[in-house]
Amino acid sequence: MADYGAITMPPSDRALSRKTAIVGIGETDYGADYQAERTRPEGWVPPTEETLLTTAFERALADSGLKREDIDGITTSFTYGGPPADEVAKMLGVKARFAQANGNIMAGPLPVACAAIAEGKADTIAMLFAVASRSAGRLFGGMTHSTGGTPDPDEENRTPSSYYYYHPWGWSSQAAHWALIFGHYQWKYGVGEEDLFHVARQVREHAMAQPNAVMRKELTLEAYMGSRYITRPLHLFDICIVNDGAVCLIVRRADLARDLAHTPVDVAGWGHAKVKKNKMHVMVREQLRPQLQEASAQALAMAGVSLAEVQHFEGYDASSFHLINQVEGIGFTEPGTGLAFCRDGQMTVGGRIPTNTSGGNLSQAYMQGWSQVAEAVRQLRGEAGQYQVPGAQVSMTNLAQTDQTHPIVFVRGDR
Repeated sequence: MADYGAITMPPSDRALSRKTAIVGIGETDYGADYQAERTRPEGWVPPTEETLLTTAFERALADSGLKREDIDGITTSFTYGGPPADEVAKMLGVKARFAQANGNIMAGPLPVACAAIAEGKADTIAMLFAVASRSAGRLFGGMTHSTGGTPDPDEENRTPSSYYYYHPWGWSSQAAHWALIFGHYQWKYGVGEEDLFHVARQVREHAMAQPNAVMRKELTLEAYMGSRYITRPLHLFDICIVNDGAVCLIVRRADLARDLAHTPVDVAGWGHAKVKKNKMHVMVREQLRPQLQEASAQALAMAGVSLAEVQHFEGYDASSFHLINQVEGIGFTEPGTGLAFCRDGQMTVGGRIPTNTSGGNLSQAYMQGWSQVAEAVRQLRGEAGQYQVPGAQVSMTNLAQTDQTHPIVFVRGDR
């Protein structure tokens, strides 16, 4: 079954704060690979998870300034299956004393790796995520859900069964969840589809400054409103893209991370909260606000910082409106004000909380939260280019699903 693998999150323990740091990041060529898949020039070969993660690993290793023999741990994260971690270590020429499959989306894998380092299982772990959804022809929604029964030759290309709690009622994708939630928000706060445009536009503007982004064309209101509905009232540009890619994060013991090529980025805190009952009510009427508040409070307390000190945010924009759920729910702006908050420039550099500054899942790449951690690292290193947040010291990322949320707080290592 193509299902999101469950992992056990370590507790939000202050004793684990800043014990590890990200010292290297590597990503594949999202934009170039997307165009190659669309045009399929002569000689084009579809990427595999193995080829993608190899590229990301080599780039992260070079970025870190470490030697291959310095890497003594490997974790692998594949949403739709991939080789075992020990095989990946051999493929990459890494002698790993710690090799482990580690979930998939950025909903726990980094805290798990940090805890493993704190426990002495490894000093330096290369965390690898890869997905080849576009080249594989993977579909989302409708009748493409996983069967979970008789073996199906297309099973690994089907979407996770966790999307289908409400499939008999037409909720056949996450987009259907966001559409119902936004529909209720429209009714409650008196906003329209054209108000949601500002979120897609702002994220696109950020992507336009990124040579590696998939979507770099200016997005106008006319193009936005004229695009097809994916699930009413959400338009094409309200939903994340589907592309191939991989991300590697090299995580090292903090005391070994201070004299490397870049300023280390400390993993300072994390949190997790899940809907336990009345899921429909919590999703639609409360927009996961109780969970977003609980989990972010855990992460901030572990990190020893306040929300007011967070200068940069990377939220899981599987849809444009889901990003607003997080910006409001965590507390960067009041409930019902998120669309105006974005329209007025509060989610870009110079505003209250620059958000998804490399283009997010809507325009840069859909790496299921992993590329957004890479952007947080760039921001805290001071390497984010046109949309660099001046003097950035504290960043937060958040992976919010339909029923749970996983924030992480990062702090510049010399802070």
